[in-house]
Amino acid sequence: MKKVIFLTLILALVSVEVTAQCSMCSAVVESNLKTGGELAQGLNAGILYLMGIPYALLIGMGIILFRRLNQNTSESESQS
Repeated sequence: MKKVIFLTLILALVSVEVTAQCSMCSAVVESNLKTGGELAQGLNAGILYLMGIPYALLIGMGIILFRRLNQNTSESESQS
């Protein structure tokens, strides 16, 4: 139980640093946009990739699971 509380405390402290970094990133992107840079486009593309990968993995796992379940039911029907 002490380990769980300790790990929760550590994770809570780490998330504060992450929030601070997000504000720094947004400040850098905003200043870059004012000077005509293209940093924001690259950052947005990176965010889309990071957001899309978990969905693609979930869809792939769902397709595999669906096929295996259908394969098992068709085999059991053919044996009957």
